Amino acid sequence: MRPLVELKDVSFGYGTEPVLMQVNLHLHPGQFAALVGPSGAGKTSLLRLILGSLQPTRGEIHIDGQVLHGQPAPCIGYVPQLETVDWTFPVTVAQVVLMGRIRRSSYWPWSSAEDKRQLEKVLASLEIDHLMNRHIRNLSGGQQQRVFLARALIAQPDLLVLDEPTTGVDMRTAENVLHLLAKLNQQGMTILMTTHDLNAAAAHVPWVICLNRRIIAEGAPETVYTVDILNETYQADMLVIRQDGLLLVQQRPHHHTYHELLPKPVLGHVDGLARGRVG
Repeated sequence: MRPLVELKDVSFGYGTEPVLMQVNLHLHPGQFAALVGPSGAGKTSLLRLILGSLQPTRGEIHIDGQVLHGQPAPCIGYVPQLETVDWTFPVTVAQVVLMGRIRRSSYWPWSSAEDKRQLEKVLASLEIDHLMNRHIRNLSGGQQQRVFLARALIAQPDLLVLDEPTTGVDMRTAENVLHLLAKLNQQGMTILMTTHDLNAAAAHVPWVICLNRRIIAEGAPETVYTVDILNETYQADMLVIRQDGLLLVQQRPHHHTYHELLPKPVLGHVDGLARGRVG
């Protein structure tokens, strides 16, 4: 099967500062993959290279068999980080979602009947059709995420790319977003996302790519979530716990208590409060 996304020996940098080095990556139709790695590892830059908004300094990027030459690939839908969105911009949910139809629209400045049918369909599929006329600033974090997901899906992409889709939302909303992505993947959508949440990726994503300027390892979470691979990826002392079918990861805690970090005068004040002798 031909890869939907293929990076061949791709390197990228800003000026003389290298960001990505000799990245080779295949993403096949129907795959659901997560890019994980520390801040500054190049995750967002890699997404932007695939989207065509950045150009590699070396190597080639193929989207559906075609070399990417400085133009966005029409088969890709993109969901940005919620933190990068201007929520004061005066637009409704319907207006935001219809922005995703621009490439398929005619030269007329208004939406066609087909655009409106697709709008109703995608909003209903994400269970936000009742929000159609609401202003985006009046939505919850989970609703906002679904709106931008709808904007990507209305273009009927072959590949869905998401940058930190669970950042800035509560734990329950993050779980709902990941369940929704898993459902879309089961329906045939190819998905690539970045995330800082290793445990969420382990629970919901079948393929994980560990990145820190280069690809350290990739595979199922059970395969790549090892102490050696994660230590190399994060340049930190990581702890991997496997119990009762669960896979949990965290940075190994330091061997000290908060008392050892407090200056002695502060420590005395805290101990006094604890014994009810201060104030």
